[in-house]
Amino acid sequence: MINLGMEQRPPNSDPTEKAISFISRGWREVRDSAGADLQLMRARARSFKNLADREFENFLNSASPFSASAAEVPLAELDFVKRIQPKLSEIRRAYSSPDFSRKVLEKWSPRTRIHLDLSGIRKAIVSEVDENRGIWDLGEGGRKSNGRSLRWKEREGKKEGDTEWELIRILKTGLKEFERKSHSNDIFWEIERKSSEFVEKVKLSLKSICKEPQESKDVPPLDAPELLAYLVKQSAPLLDQLGVKRDICDKIVEALCSGRKDQLLPYSLSANNTSLLQDENIHNELDLRIASVLQSTGHHYEGGFWTDLTKHEIDDEKRHVAIVTTASLPWMTGTAVNPLFRAAYLAQSAKQKVTLLVPWLCKPDQELVYPNSLTFRSPDEQEAYIRNWVEERVGFKADFKISFYPGKFSKERRSIIPAGDTSQFISPKEADIAILEEPEHLNWYHHGTRWTDKFNHVVGVVHTNYLEYIKREKYGAFQAFLVKHINNWVTRAYCQKVLRLSAATQDLPKSVICNVHGVNPKFLKIGDKMTAERERGEQSFSKGAYFLGKMVWAKGYRELIDLLSKHKQDLEGFNLDVYGNGEDSLEVQSAAKKLELNLNFLKGRDHADDSLHGYKVFINPSISDVLCTATAEALAMGKFVICADHPSNEFFRAFPNCLTYKTSQDFVARVREALESEPHPLTPEQRYDLSWEAATQRFLQTSELDKVLVSNNGESTNPINTTRIKKSISMPSLSEAVDGGLAFAHYCFTGSEILRLATGAIPGTRDYNKQHCVDLHLLPPQVQNPIYGW
Repeated sequence: MINLGMEQRPPNSDPTEKAISFISRGWREVRDSAGADLQLMRARARSFKNLADREFENFLNSASPFSASAAEVPLAELDFVKRIQPKLSEIRRAYSSPDFSRKVLEKWSPRTRIHLDLSGIRKAIVSEVDENRGIWDLGEGGRKSNGRSLRWKEREGKKEGDTEWELIRILKTGLKEFERKSHSNDIFWEIERKSSEFVEKVKLSLKSICKEPQESKDVPPLDAPELLAYLVKQSAPLLDQLGVKRDICDKIVEALCSGRKDQLLPYSLSANNTSLLQDENIHNELDLRIASVLQSTGHHYEGGFWTDLTKHEIDDEKRHVAIVTTASLPWMTGTAVNPLFRAAYLAQSAKQKVTLLVPWLCKPDQELVYPNSLTFRSPDEQEAYIRNWVEERVGFKADFKISFYPGKFSKERRSIIPAGDTSQFISPKEADIAILEEPEHLNWYHHGTRWTDKFNHVVGVVHTNYLEYIKREKYGAFQAFLVKHINNWVTRAYCQKVLRLSAATQDLPKSVICNVHGVNPKFLKIGDKMTAERERGEQSFSKGAYFLGKMVWAKGYRELIDLLSKHKQDLEGFNLDVYGNGEDSLEVQSAAKKLELNLNFLKGRDHADDSLHGYKVFINPSISDVLCTATAEALAMGKFVICADHPSNEFFRAFPNCLTYKTSQDFVARVREALESEPHPLTPEQRYDLSWEAATQRFLQTSELDKVLVSNNGESTNPINTTRIKKSISMPSLSEAVDGGLAFAHYCFTGSEILRLATGAIPGTRDYNKQHCVDLHLLPPQVQNPIYGW
């Protein structure tokens, strides 16, 4: 045994000794408890062994007298018991032997030797203990181990229960040495120095966080006129929804701020940047004034109750543009054709990826909508038809994606209504920029994710003058009043920018007027062919006048019949060929026949059909169109166009071949003028203005997508914007709060099936049906929205 070298001290003379004794006593208590647990485990093992012996004995006893009931037991079972009885006896003898029980219990007994890795303790304590107490472990040959083979040792003359481990003594020595060093001033001086350095760093960090805003004392606070003007400006969306014109709010703001314009400039921008506001109006100056005051206070706006300022990350270098429309080929309507061309020409530049999302109709609805009984068995079949049609006309490969969403055809509205949440059919990775063709139509009954929450930028393109159509129905004035406010509601809630093709549509929030449609390149080629024939002296136009359009009263047939019946004598000998199919074809033909008008009704056909090339005059008296595609196609083919002096035809007035009329007498004069003269050839500028290249450029500029698409983060490259105060992040916007509240209210409204049906929705269109699941390979609505399946 080694010499412990412990000094004898009076009991409880040192706090360190008390702590070590407490640890030692606790360790012995744990060891005693473990021994008691082991004894209990041994007793339970013996009890289990006795129980097993009894059960085994019962089993053998029940199997031995099988001869008494041999007549009742099958022979196979008797043979089996005879075979296993010797084995069972052998197992019982081995199991009951004392050696087996001893071996099992030895497996459960603890190790008599405890191995601990004391390398960490050796480095911290053992070296000093060697110096002061001379603790050695002599190995073979009498060499010092220097702590390399430390083991638990027992003090001589002590009982097993009073054994004190060597580790405890080492800890005692280490604690004494630490206490000795703690009396010196060196350790406290080092702690004090480190603490002072830490406090200084904390002070500097707090100063940087709580830094006083620069030039805060140079920006005066807002006065009452400025606050009132800003309140009126921010309340404009709410007042507009209540029927107060935006012009009135603008005039109030200008009246309050006009006298303070000179005072706004110095505080809005620095002296070097005041020239940036020379072309801005008083509203932007007021915004910058408010932003400068808020910025001087250190305020930073983090978003409102309804808004989500988290931007979607864009994985690819290219931006993603999703075009969502309400119709699809082979239905030859404007909302099917124009979005298709827009997708093709946006994808042609290869600067962004484009997805066209069109409705998928089940077979019964296809038979009602698509002409010539044309139906498709699968979306892939319809996609192939769409691609072949557009590539044949544009002359290049249409490199864009086509997806489908569930839709149902409404006979009453004569339009397709989306079923379910349309936005879910654009994946989150591609949810970057959304172009909603007919945003009011898409969102009348939209019950799903808000478009502006899922997409970074949302643009709406208004195609149809729904108010004009509704006024022609029963109780049309009342219905038009409701639809007008519903259109304002949904476009404000779901769009950030709205483009109106002409002033014929209602004045919607966030809207501008611009023709962003072009004509099929095929019509421009026909016009070039006609011009070449005329230059060679050939007769290009061998026929008179015609009209082409879907045969429904709202497409101008009522106006046409009224004009011709009123001036039947003035236009004696004038014949008009009418091409079209539609729901009102029988009524239109019956009315013309009753009035004995010189109208020749023919089956509807494509406007580019060879049989229509020879007509010189296209007559379109419709005042319900927003921007008539047939009128633009007729101008592209080099024909005369006679149309009403109406906002829907404003874009066409710049063309010399467009003859407009205001009265019925003017109509007669324009017809005679067109029949007696020759059309003017299109100039290169006029030809370009009608093309889809020019329309795409106008669309990018007016919708501000030319700035949004320049970078993956959607940051504008305009140098003026880089120096302006970030208004959107420096102050809250009441307009955004109103838009978010309207979106939430609309979501709650469209979630009720009773309210949907009361406003004319198709039953069951809140979710798609089972046939849509089969056709589009979708999960059932109960899986997509389980709450509705309860």
